Amino acid sequence: LDQQGVAVRAGHHCAQPVMEQWGVPATVRASVYFYNTMEDVDRLIEGLRDVNKQLSKPSP
Repeated sequence: LDQQGVAVRAGHHCAQPVMEQWGVPATVRASVYFYNTMEDVDRLIEGLRDVNKQLSKPSP
């Protein structure tokens, strides 16, 4: 995502007890605000699609 100019935050996001209960080691959070443009949102969506493709590839 960083290569596409999208800043995100990874971690527990103040919800570590819930994440431990669910067995989730970490999550990624993206936030938008009124100063973001539709192009920013489109870049986020495209970046997420690319990440999904990469993570869906079979391991060698």
